Amino acid sequence: MPAKPCPGVPHPHVFGTPSRDGDSTTALGSLFQCLTALSELFVQYLATYSYKHGRGKEKNALTYSDLSHTAEECETFQFLADILPKKILASKYLKMLEKEKRDGEVREDDEEDEEEEDEDETVDEDVGS
Repeated sequence: MPAKPCPGVPHPHVFGTPSRDGDSTTALGSLFQCLTALSELFVQYLATYSYKHGRGKEKNALTYSDLSHTAEECETFQFLADILPKKILASKYLKMLEKEKRDGEVREDDEEDEEEEDEDETVDEDVGS
């Protein structure tokens, strides 16, 4: 018995993909339909949540910044923070890279100093023995 189609899912694409593979079974087709429906529901929920909790109501539109804010602030969607980063100006990004580079050089110098101090302590202990 074929599964009932879910509303809003592009049915020709969902039904056509599993049938292209001769080894697929009815269970695989049903699983594929379920995953497609769940993915669509997830995207709908993310969009609705972002619209309600962002500036979407003010502008009567869902924006990228609403989605990225939701991914950053809502614990449920934090796994999307790397996928939906906040937009920043290129000049700010370049300044961040410069700062990280300078901090990285400073840290490397600090690590070398710490290694030298550790070596000095080891030598002092050997001499004192």
